[in-house]
Parts: sequence; structure tokens; C-alpha cells
Amino acid sequence: MISLFPEPRASPAVSVSRVANATLPAGTPRERVRDYVSFSALSLYQRCSLRYFFRYVAQLPEESTSASLVFGKAVHRAIGHHFEELLAGNAPPELDTLLAEFNAGWDEAPADQITFPKTDTRDSLARLADRILTAFRDSDVSQPRGHILGIEEELRGPIIDGAPDLLARLDLLTKSEDTLSVTDFKTSKSAWSSDQATDSAEQLLLYAELVRQSFPDMPIRLEFIVFTKAKKVAIGRYTVPLNAARVTRTKRIAQRVWRAISAGHFVPSPTPMNCQGCPYRAACRQWSG
Repeated sequence: MISLFPEPRASPAVSVSRVANATLPAGTPRERVRDYVSFSALSLYQRCSLRYFFRYVAQLPEESTSASLVFGKAVHRAIGHHFEELLAGNAPPELDTLLAEFNAGWDEAPADQITFPKTDTRDSLARLADRILTAFRDSDVSQPRGHILGIEEELRGPIIDGAPDLLARLDLLTKSEDTLSVTDFKTSKSAWSSDQATDSAEQLLLYAELVRQSFPDMPIRLEFIVFTKAKKVAIGRYTVPLNAARVTRTKRIAQRVWRAISAGHFVPSPTPMNCQGCPYRAACRQWSG
């Protein structure tokens, strides 16, 4: 794996005093303020700012972890191992090896904290992982064109005005002829529509801005690979167009989200989708504003 940023990057000064001084539940340790922000953190704030507060400001331990999240991370680990072997010049790993990586990833989560929906069990998800990884190995997705430059490659840099560095982790970065490709892998209950891919584009658009800082003169291609979690696994490929106006809009939204975080605006967003499986439900009920 290459390091795209061989020299440390300094972060701009960030005003976070109002975040650090926000009201905390009794007995909660104060935040060790991070000098970066991730897309997942910004996205979490947009979904539920109080959940962001519990995780990143109060730094409360999660009360539970959804099986879906554990599953997705374990699948990512297995796929990442596949590409690491290719990068090292080795033959593609066998299915049993990928399943062992999946199981190792699953076992990293405390078993007593994993919550399952009614339709899933550990065994049923293990069988699903078998189907997904089999479909992956049999598809051309497992043999990317060009050269692999990075797997789970971390990039960071100042691309959002007034905010700390954006930290990104690229699932796969490849170079084919004169084009760089940034690929992000997802698992989903159902196949994506083109609208879903468009609505999810902000993540890859911001990642492209970071890649451009290291490779300013190279065209960049963005793609989601989506594995459908079903009896018959489907693999969808969705290219994200690099639209300058959309990039500008995405950066402005991120800037406004960070301003709200810095101002200490944290409130609950109770919806069935947000609250079901939330790892801070008890803390939320005790929060008095």
C-alpha cells in the first residue's frame, strides 16, 4: 500500500470551544477535540445531532451495535484482504480465506452488544456472507483494471472552509492508463436505484477533492459497488459524475453542518428509522436538554 501523503499535514486552527463546553450528562468525560472531521460524522449530525453529540462530544460508549453494521465492516475486511493479496502480487485468495477474514472481523465486535433484527441470526448472516463473497470472487469487480494504489487508504486535507481537515478512508484506489478510480463498497437490503446513487454521491465527491490534492492533473472516476443482501446476491455498479456545481454545493452543506456543530446545536431527531437500533437510546431518554 502506498502513502499518498508522505509528509504530515498541519490542520488549520478550529474554534471548538462551544462544542467542548456543551452540557454533558453527569459523569461524562470531556471531549478530546479531534483535529479532523469525517464524512460519516457530518452525515451522522445531519441524521441526528444528539447522537453525534453522544458519540463525538460526550464520547459515551455505545450501548449496542447493530448486526448490519458489524456485517458490513466484516465484509469490507474480507474484500480488503482480497485486494491486499492482489497488490502483493499473489493469487486471489480462496473463498475459505475470505470467510475466515469475515469471521475475524465479526469477532472484533463484543458478542453481547450485537443486536439482530427478527429475521437475522449469526448463522444466517454467515451464510449471507458466503453468498456475497462467492458472487464477489466470480465477478469482474474482484479483478480491477489497472494498478491498485491503495486499499482502505487514509487521506486528509483542508477542503471545507472553516472546518478541520476532512479525513477519508478510500475502500479502493486504482490507476488505469491516465485515470484514477475511487471505489466504495456497500451492502444493501435491496438493489439501488440511480437516484439512490445520486443521493449518496456527496461522500465520493468530497473524497475526489482530497485525491485531487495529490493528483491535480489526473481525471478521477468515482464508483459505488453495491452488494444486495438477498438469497440471490446482485452486484450493482454506479458511476458518480463529477459535477463542479454539485461539489460546490456539497462543500457548502458540509461547511454549514460544521458551523452548527461548532455552535453547539444538539437536539434529538426522533423518528422510527433514527431510533430503532440507536446505540444511545438510554442516554437520549435521560438527556434533559
